[in-house]
Amino acid sequence: MDSFTFTLPTGPATVLFHGGISVPALPASGGIYVADRNTEPLLRAASGFSPAAPLVVLEPGEAHKNLKSVERVLEAALGSGLARDSLFVGVGGGVVCDMTAFAASLYMRGAPVDLVPTTLLAMADAAIGGKTGVDFGSYKNCVGSFHPARQIHVAVASLRTLPEVEYRSGLAEVLKTALLYAPKLYQIMSERRDEILERDEALLLEVIKRCVQAKARVVERDFREAGERMFLNLGHTFGHALETVAGLGTVTHGDAVAWGIARALALGERLGVTDPAYRAEVVPVIASYGWSVDPVHPALAGQADVAARLLEAMKNDKKKRAGRVRFVLQREINSTVVQEVEDADVIKVLG
Repeated sequence: MDSFTFTLPTGPATVLFHGGISVPALPASGGIYVADRNTEPLLRAASGFSPAAPLVVLEPGEAHKNLKSVERVLEAALGSGLARDSLFVGVGGGVVCDMTAFAASLYMRGAPVDLVPTTLLAMADAAIGGKTGVDFGSYKNCVGSFHPARQIHVAVASLRTLPEVEYRSGLAEVLKTALLYAPKLYQIMSERRDEILERDEALLLEVIKRCVQAKARVVERDFREAGERMFLNLGHTFGHALETVAGLGTVTHGDAVAWGIARALALGERLGVTDPAYRAEVVPVIASYGWSVDPVHPALAGQADVAARLLEAMKNDKKKRAGRVRFVLQREINSTVVQEVEDADVIKVLG
């Protein structure tokens, strides 16, 4: 096992890499486990699991990323008499990690949380940096907090059994990080696609470590997303709108983000921000992983007023300021800006 520690305003956060799934030891004040039906067996078989501790098993998927699920966790914690220094442990993908950390941030005004991500998306992105939250109504992650995990326990071996659709979803966040901060990682994704899709374990460990280190450095510099951390939303304004309009859970988060990156590149080129040669290079790489790069995503094909509905969803996105939608755009790899864009220009790249 090895580890990587970074420093946040709340204190140090450590990512630990394990050979197999492991959960942290619970403190003397106890703790609570949170999993979903898919990850419960992994939790029960994990090294360090304490069967005497309370366990909340949630329904899997984006459709259950809501306040009712968080209430279940809080009710179980209260019912078990947990204290403010009791430990919340989330074992699962981005949905479970987000909700567990959100529940911990609310419990007695803030209990500690450790996360055990079991998906590539959670290992490379969602579990790192302390952004927590749930969907509210039809809008993605509109209710949340900043509450970092003290420790994140990563076992790349758990990716062997991850469904293909979830694995590819996580790869989109890897690509995003590569384009923003890690040219070497982009080279790996563009040149070693087959090994990545075959889930070569040694290569995946390198990929995840590069993602963790890149995101950690950004979060250290801009914990509350006042500036540079907004770059991590590359593809997300388009992607979250797609998830909303298609119906939460219809399109995976990663598939939506990958499509959103392609749309952001098209928008940037239209505005004279993105180098056309850069877009021409990156878009085929996106397509090579099976993600849509079409102006109209297949999940919305044949529907009426698609562009207008997507724009409306964007205007309810939490990243807006003073009612204006801001987009993360790239000049080229590792060169990124955030700017407001006129509605007419957004409509033009949506078919």
